[in-house]
Amino acid sequence: MFHRPLLACLVTATIAVSPSAQAQMMKTPEAHAPAKAVPSSKGEVDLSFAPVVKRAAPSVVNVYASHVEQRGTSRSAMDEFMRRFFGEQGSGRGQGMPGERAQKSLGSGVIVDESGLVITNNHVIDNMNEVRISLSDRREFEASIVLRDPRTDLAVIKIKSPVGGLVPMPMGDSEALEVGDFVMAIGNPFGVGQTVTQGIVSALARTQVGSSDYQFFIQTDAAINPGNSGGALVDLKGRLVGINTAIYSQSGGSHGIGFAIPTSMVRAVVETAKGGATTVRRPWLGARVQNVTPDIAESMGLDHPTGVLVASLQPKSPAEEAGLKRGDLILTVDDKVVDDPEAFGYRFALKGISGTAKFGILRGTTRSTVSVKLASAPETRPRDAVKVRTRSPFFGATLVNTSPAVAEELQKDFASEGVAVSSIDEGSMAARAGLQIGDVIVAINGVPVTTTKDLERLTRSSSGMWEIAINRGGAVLTSVFGG
Repeated sequence: MFHRPLLACLVTATIAVSPSAQAQMMKTPEAHAPAKAVPSSKGEVDLSFAPVVKRAAPSVVNVYASHVEQRGTSRSAMDEFMRRFFGEQGSGRGQGMPGERAQKSLGSGVIVDESGLVITNNHVIDNMNEVRISLSDRREFEASIVLRDPRTDLAVIKIKSPVGGLVPMPMGDSEALEVGDFVMAIGNPFGVGQTVTQGIVSALARTQVGSSDYQFFIQTDAAINPGNSGGALVDLKGRLVGINTAIYSQSGGSHGIGFAIPTSMVRAVVETAKGGATTVRRPWLGARVQNVTPDIAESMGLDHPTGVLVASLQPKSPAEEAGLKRGDLILTVDDKVVDDPEAFGYRFALKGISGTAKFGILRGTTRSTVSVKLASAPETRPRDAVKVRTRSPFFGATLVNTSPAVAEELQKDFASEGVAVSSIDEGSMAARAGLQIGDVIVAINGVPVTTTKDLERLTRSSSGMWEIAINRGGAVLTSVFGG
């Protein structure tokens, strides 16, 4: 079971010391101990990791996030509506219980710019409206949320007031990591305070973790626990090589299998925030790809499954314009091998939205290279977002007109134009009614829905019975509410 750390117990590491080093330490008085240097060879690693920690630790911060919500004293319209349709007692708000309801989150972050920019995990600050950070020297500051990127589970926050003495952590090259390299995890496990754990890179390019849309994680056995989320994975030169984000655990504690987002993806999010944008724009392919099975690999003359198979293309998309065809096998993206859809999505997402990317493909028995234009998905018609506040099963849902841009953001295939659910308030009527993000509303009470204006008009009705047809993943489902 995967856990995203929210709050890594302290561990005691035994460092091997050579006999000659032991003798030297016995001869040298503590007061005259020689200054330590950053290890420059594997042999010197036997001495200490302390110089690396001293360099990197001041860049790692604690992140405290909270969401404070005022409770009312009267039953809300949503509670009344839910009681009417489901016979329930409501959502727990507005039932004569005045005061505040607070949610809290604890995690870590890394200073990446002298201006006070801090990178952390999106799940640390998700749904939060108040954020504070604590530096390694215990100074605390309020912070604002600059950018959220749920698809990578990354977010950028910024210290509100000017602060001196900030130490940004230099970015390392996650692409240069090899299995077996030493790394350290620095964060705030369980809120006990800044803690350093050490291990190795256990694996690279892990894609079946399931904690974000772009999966291409660094796996490490350095202890990562709740609270390490958003903290630093550091190489032996004190450079950031990953942001710790998830653990594999059956108990919630560290079992030596932790995952970090590589800096190749972190860098793209940080640069977006530095440029003043609040949304990370990524290239649109306009094609759906699938895994290559052993049978498919054998039929194409491959000795093992590799690459991704083009399953479908959208008209006038970069994929179609590049000459890709259904059944093509994409083997590489700019000479980087891709072995599954997750690896392909990660490599393509890193390319930005200008220029071209070269795909190495196999069509039949012929290998070739095609150039794919890098551009963001077009918004072929205005979204005209509508958040439903009328008494209907859509209460608490936000709906938008579909387009390639919307499909890309929601990671859904929309076969035709319509109205899609883009977000749902937790505990709302829409959530209780079973609506899901990405659902396309086909009809309400037998009347076709093609735009959000259609839906807005139809939900103004005070009908006691609602028959809703939705397209979910290509299957049309019909549900009836009320009565």
